[in-house]
Amino acid sequence: MVKYQFKVRTRSGMVVEAITIQGRDREDAERKLNQMYLGSTILECTELAPPATREESLDIGGIISLISKQD
Repeated sequence: MVKYQFKVRTRSGMVVEAITIQGRDREDAERKLNQMYLGSTILECTELAPPATREESLDIGGIISLISKQD
């Protein structure tokens, strides 16, 4: 799933920034947003980059070597 960050104007006119919603796609995230903020207008939407993945694998051998290297 992808995370999207929204900036919306609520039906009362207040601007709410940095609302992060996870969805299968943008339409799914917008649907979830509209359920929480009824009658709001989406002013901005950006797709957040996924967190960086570690290149090292966390196998049992690597974990043991990390533990044994500690002082």
